[in-house]
Amino acid sequence: MSELQERLANLPPKRLALLVLDLQKRLDAQKRSAPEPIAVVGVGCRFPGGVDSPAAYWDVLSQSVDAVGEVPVDRWDVDAFFDADPDAPGKMYTRAGHFLAGVDGFDAGFFGVSPREAVSLDPQQRLLLEVAWAALEDAGQVPARLAGSRTGVFVGIGTDDYSLLLRSADPAGMDAYTGTGNAFSVAAGRLSYLLGLQGPSMAVDTACSSSLVAVHLACRSLRSGESDLALAAGVHLVLTPEGTIYLSRTKALSPDGRCKTFDAAADGYGRGEGCGVVVLKRLSDAQRNGDRVLAVVRGSAVNHDGPSSGLTVPNGLAQQ
Repeated sequence: MSELQERLANLPPKRLALLVLDLQKRLDAQKRSAPEPIAVVGVGCRFPGGVDSPAAYWDVLSQSVDAVGEVPVDRWDVDAFFDADPDAPGKMYTRAGHFLAGVDGFDAGFFGVSPREAVSLDPQQRLLLEVAWAALEDAGQVPARLAGSRTGVFVGIGTDDYSLLLRSADPAGMDAYTGTGNAFSVAAGRLSYLLGLQGPSMAVDTACSSSLVAVHLACRSLRSGESDLALAAGVHLVLTPEGTIYLSRTKALSPDGRCKTFDAAADGYGRGEGCGVVVLKRLSDAQRNGDRVLAVVRGSAVNHDGPSSGLTVPNGLAQQ
């Protein structure tokens, strides 16, 4: 018998019980201080290349499908805005990007949206509703049973092309739905309203990292107990030429619309569209409920580059 075992054996019963309680409290505190893993229990997505499900997305990735294409004719007349000269004012030097088909379609009745309101509804909001519903189905969650639950909604969104289109039309055509149909906050709020969710509901705009920051915030909300279930999403559509024009002025775009990350031939990036939604739970809850766990988020972090050689220039040390 070791010295420690001998000392424990000689302790009075009450003293031993107090020691066990103290050790249990310390163990519980240590567990609480460690970041609990977060389970991904459902996924919904809509991406270029005809992707409308996680399985279709895997096919596109595994088969190295090139989803780049010319600006669709229902967006704008690319011939009227294209000029190969990158310095041509009011023009874009690329004709290409990664676009979704059928973004004008929406089953308004299914989501309880009147035909009149649907006209003023940003297609990004429409897309988010559809993909979030698919993600919940993929997670085995019955939407009707989520009403009143502490389910959080965190949406990465940052472009308002549709609002620009509406504002450029006849002001007399604006109505009460124009504001709610295009506000970023309502993109998240409409989803919470539709499902009766009572957890946090917010839009996140940190440019290219918006969807990742949405996941980070969702994980923090779950770990703190603020949410018991969370939807983290990102949505982006390119509906007007203005964004591509000003990005052409910054020389940020690749002429052929393709990203060549970490390649010597890198010459900018290609604009793209899509929507992705993940359904998140604390891993312990997912395991207890018998959920299918697709992946686990064990940690995340957020910071800013701070000062660098320019507003859009990364700070490598800060990112490390």
